[in-house]
Amino acid sequence: MRRSVQSPRPRERNPLGSSGQGTSALAVALLSSAVFGLSGSFAKSLLETGWTSTTAVAVRMGGAALVLLVPAVIALHGRWHQVRDNWKTLLAFGFIGVAGCQFFYFNAVERLSVGVALLLEFLAPVLMVLWIWASTRRRPGGKTIGGALAAIAGLVLVLDVTGDVRVDPIGVLWGLAAAVCLAIYFFITARQNDSLPPLVLATGGMLVGAVTMLLLGATGVLPTGFSTDDVVLAGFVTSWWVPLAGLVLLSTVLAYVTGIVAARRLGSRVASFVSLTEVLFAVLWAWLLLSELPRPIQLVGGALIVLGVILVRADKRAGLPGEVSVDPGPTA
Repeated sequence: MRRSVQSPRPRERNPLGSSGQGTSALAVALLSSAVFGLSGSFAKSLLETGWTSTTAVAVRMGGAALVLLVPAVIALHGRWHQVRDNWKTLLAFGFIGVAGCQFFYFNAVERLSVGVALLLEFLAPVLMVLWIWASTRRRPGGKTIGGALAAIAGLVLVLDVTGDVRVDPIGVLWGLAAAVCLAIYFFITARQNDSLPPLVLATGGMLVGAVTMLLLGATGVLPTGFSTDDVVLAGFVTSWWVPLAGLVLLSTVLAYVTGIVAARRLGSRVASFVSLTEVLFAVLWAWLLLSELPRPIQLVGGALIVLGVILVRADKRAGLPGEVSVDPGPTA
């Protein structure tokens, strides 16, 4: 799942621009969702051969940060004070938005289907609304309440509690932990200013996330491990570095860069709605690459969750941070 970055406020006034520009921007946004959706399938193929979530997250974010480091330095134009002024945001993005979300999501993917794990993480906006409601005692609007109820009903169907095949409860907890982590990240980044270039925020966050996972692994707090055994993708046996390269270059570097471009052209609110297609792409990729498809009742539940999130985001009275869009960010 991705972690998103903020787009400049002035762009919000005319998100689609001319017809040609609007079509191009939407295409970029869909490309971002498509490659972000690959992360679950790539990661699961590695996890099934002996990789741990700790190692997968560290290599994914560390490799992507190295690729983006030079463009990020250029984007700074020597204004290193921007990094110093936003160090808290960088730490929050890296520790919560990158390390936390990715680690929890990968652990969920290890025990659940890719689609179900991502749907659980996408409950973050609903959790945010429930928290705002409980903390402020201010009743949300009808769209928000309807969206929350639809998402909760969808969650029940996704978990298929009355079905013959039981969903791994530990995997569900990992997925919900990813959702909580994503919700916290949104609240934190909503308070930042706009002085830090989005590419610098993404690169710095990835470096922090990679270092965090390496330290936790080196000290024995989290298990580490990798394997050079071949993996199976789309029915073909291939080398382990193929999904690893795809995880770094496609579902991280390309996904973040196109996500930033889309957010700038469309505005954060429109981009956040388009990013919901990531769930559809993730299910499609899991079916094509892993022969993995949620059961029909889970697909219906997934549709309800997406509908619920759409309603919540459409309600400007919901109290959600207006300048934050879902993935960037890391929900996969």
